[in-house]
Amino acid sequence: MPQPPHSATPQHAPEDTRPSAVYLVLAQVPHGHVVSYGQLAAMAGLGRAARWVGRLLSRLPAGSQLPWHRVVAAGGRISLPEDSPSGQEQRARLRAEGISIRSGKVDMRRYGWHLPDHSG
Repeated sequence: MPQPPHSATPQHAPEDTRPSAVYLVLAQVPHGHVVSYGQLAAMAGLGRAARWVGRLLSRLPAGSQLPWHRVVAAGGRISLPEDSPSGQEQRARLRAEGISIRSGKVDMRRYGWHLPDHSG
């Protein structure tokens, strides 16, 4: 499995524990809320590894129970193309949770989620 470039490799956790840290935080994102890739990385203790988190989530097995659809790009932008099957599924799941999508974005002030000990 290819490794991310050194600059994208989080410094806070050994290589083999990074996916577990991300999955643990992602599993806590509640229904009706979203986090950005960068927020998810930070909450998992991985610093500024947003792109690495995106690549990790793109490799989730089909049928995963993790709420991958609750992860959006910076500023609430939905990064998956609207006409792709995954993009359509993400938008449908978010709407089913009552999350409004306008111009391809989710209002992070309204729907954003933070761990109790993370305020930013």
